[in-house]
Amino acid sequence: MTVVTRFAPSPTGFLHIGGARTALFNWLFARHHKGVYRLRIEDTDRARSTDAAATAILDGLSWLGLDWDGEVVFQFARAQRHAEVAHDLLAQGKAYRCYCAPAELEEMRARAKAEGRPMRYDGRWRERDPKDAPSGVPPVIRMKAPLDGETAIVDRVQGKVTVANAQLDDMVLLRADGTPTYMHSVVVDDHDMGITHVIRGDDHLNNAFRQTQLYRACGWDVPEFAHIPLIHGADGAKLSKRHGALGVEAYRDMGYLPQALRNYLLRLGWSHGDDETISTAQAIEWFDLGHVGRGAARFDLVKLDSLNGHYIRESDDRDLAREVAARLTVKLGRDVTAAEIERLTRGMKGLKPRAKTLKELADNAEIYVHRLPVTDKAAAILSGDARARLGRLADRLGELTDWSESAIDAAARALVEAEAIKLGDLAQPLRAALTGTTVSPGVFEMAAALGRAECLARLTAVAASR
Repeated sequence: MTVVTRFAPSPTGFLHIGGARTALFNWLFARHHKGVYRLRIEDTDRARSTDAAATAILDGLSWLGLDWDGEVVFQFARAQRHAEVAHDLLAQGKAYRCYCAPAELEEMRARAKAEGRPMRYDGRWRERDPKDAPSGVPPVIRMKAPLDGETAIVDRVQGKVTVANAQLDDMVLLRADGTPTYMHSVVVDDHDMGITHVIRGDDHLNNAFRQTQLYRACGWDVPEFAHIPLIHGADGAKLSKRHGALGVEAYRDMGYLPQALRNYLLRLGWSHGDDETISTAQAIEWFDLGHVGRGAARFDLVKLDSLNGHYIRESDDRDLAREVAARLTVKLGRDVTAAEIERLTRGMKGLKPRAKTLKELADNAEIYVHRLPVTDKAAAILSGDARARLGRLADRLGELTDWSESAIDAAARALVEAEAIKLGDLAQPLRAALTGTTVSPGVFEMAAALGRAECLARLTAVAASR
């Protein structure tokens, strides 16, 4: 059997962090089994579905690297197929037309509320002759659900779960206007797409019982279910925006790497021993449903920051320079030049260990792209004597044939020795002159990364301003 999974978001908003994790688990399970991972956009809620949300979902999945197989399926486009299945069930006597007026349904609802029980349709049109139908009431089509016994599913995460059929009613397949309901569309689509494993949040667990009954009524194989516990905040409360429940695009904008977010989402509810840093290749090799926990996972931005910092340190310097250049282009309102990208690449060695996000990295890397305004603290260091000394250092550096960190370091130390001063008396003004601040990567490493022309231009400009 070829494993086929699917991710089926509704385009009514952004791709939130819980949805991204569901997509990841489906993708990993399919890739682990060398199967197929499909994408379906469940856009049957026409009032709330938007093209912008669908595009954001597709972009978010692409950024995360969760590539899907085949064409994207749009559920609304299959409405005719959904209706066809409902009418087939009607012809087989496994469904019926219900002519309940809105007032009757409201009466059932009020009675259920007064009796403290959930609202369930009472089946009053289940066996009635359609000839008795009131005029002017368009019917819905309901499935004839089993009245006795129980419906059980063996869930790959939750174990065996059973519900008495008396607790379930005859669900609507087609509304009075002929449009299919979500519950019906999902079953038809999953069958037609050949889905073998339905992996989704455990807020859909109750839906699985009704959907199982519909599969059986249609004479179709029931897929295996795996309902994953939801994600909570670090404080154990339901995940909200204050915990970090943002769209995937927000994490991209904040400077998280897709491989870091994938790794973090993987560890939200799934484990492989004590491993925390897990590459995509390892995740595909190791992933299974048996190690998905039954308890709610806790989202912690501090842990995500730590993991993202790890992936930044492990990233290729040139790749990071390109990412940083794209961010600085937006911030500065101009293109970052090829020469500046080379500077950024050389400077990554000193910048990477200090950054937890690409945003932070870009902010710190700005010193390589243009001369920052001198801060008050830096100005206090650049006294007249310090500026004069920087001019003499510029003369020495200008004579270097080897523009390397070690050569710049040696030239600076030679000046320190010649003038009988401490290294800090030269290094601190040098940092202030090159960056406009008092904090930076190693000053000689930074001078080398700037390159001869830019470094000497900055030093000369500061020295001349005394």
